[in-house]
Amino acid sequence: MKHFYFAGGGTGGHIYPAVTVAEELLKKEPSCKITFFCSSRPIDARILEGTGFDFIPLPARGFSMNPFQFLLFLRSIFAAKKIVKQKILGDKPQNAVLFSMGGFVSAGAVLAAKSLNIPVAMLNIDAVPGKANSFLARYAKDIFVQFEKTSNYFGLNNKKVTVTGCPLREAFFNPDKDKIIEQFSLSPKKNILLITGASGGAANINNVIGFLLDRLEAFASVWQIVHLAGIAHYDTVRTLYKKTEITYKVLDYYDDMPNLLAAADLVIGRAGAMSIAEFAASGTPAICLPYPYHHDQHQKLNAQLLTEAGGGVIVEDLCDTEKTAKLLWPVLCELISSDEKRLLMRQNCAGLAHPDAAAKIAQILLNY
Repeated sequence: MKHFYFAGGGTGGHIYPAVTVAEELLKKEPSCKITFFCSSRPIDARILEGTGFDFIPLPARGFSMNPFQFLLFLRSIFAAKKIVKQKILGDKPQNAVLFSMGGFVSAGAVLAAKSLNIPVAMLNIDAVPGKANSFLARYAKDIFVQFEKTSNYFGLNNKKVTVTGCPLREAFFNPDKDKIIEQFSLSPKKNILLITGASGGAANINNVIGFLLDRLEAFASVWQIVHLAGIAHYDTVRTLYKKTEITYKVLDYYDDMPNLLAAADLVIGRAGAMSIAEFAASGTPAICLPYPYHHDQHQKLNAQLLTEAGGGVIVEDLCDTEKTAKLLWPVLCELISSDEKRLLMRQNCAGLAHPDAAAKIAQILLNY
């Protein structure tokens, strides 16, 4: 009986694709066992508790060149390695496989797997691999990526790369947008503008939309807003909407993105790799404000692959509410005013989705 261990977390972008692969493995091989090694962030537990899979939080810290922080980083890696190694040895699996979802949360688990001679597979859905995946790629048997261009960044390990697309839940390819209208008491006669900062929310995006609410009221007769604020930002965003005349629904977090994106006529959000895959699969025209604080600007590179296909537009987050609003407003105004432009963007998304990504990955893993 095979036992698949999944390692990674900290964001929905790491967890959801892995859950999709795990569910596909169980469909193909119902007797296999699944265990997740995740981060200690609340978002990981919130997602995984609803799946029924066993999960074990690991100590994890981001990489830093600061000497003291670097020592803490190494300490967390070795502590995670010890936890993972003890768990696997205790399970005594006949056939174990480690599936790395990327990021530093997965580092200790990958090192533990290699010390036990357990095969490692890696998922990298960002256009450009981060430091952790670039380093851990040497230990992987297979590396699954979302974008064709990504293989160029793995150097000598590019022969291990298979382009599968991003594993997405089946519901993305068979959504029920009417469910959203009913659940949130929205008007079926109005368009929906979806604001999202991904699973953790985005304070910069929240503030910019709050700044623009007065102008958006001019479209209140034909548009309504669903705003995913993020758990930490929920109360602040609710306050921003108190005096607006436009119909709105503010949520701290929402799991049913397949139906919500299908119902949305336009989305404003970050450009995490999973978000880009979800926008494309849903055919939702997107205004992307890539996360501005990454040195390698990998969210901007993710968004470029959507915009090159004509399914999205990039607006730079200048980390200043008024300046960003000045860039965003003409783009937003143009798209909420033009059904034709949004329809063309929706059509341009059609060729970017990969509904069979999870099935492809699961089949390769089962052959280990």
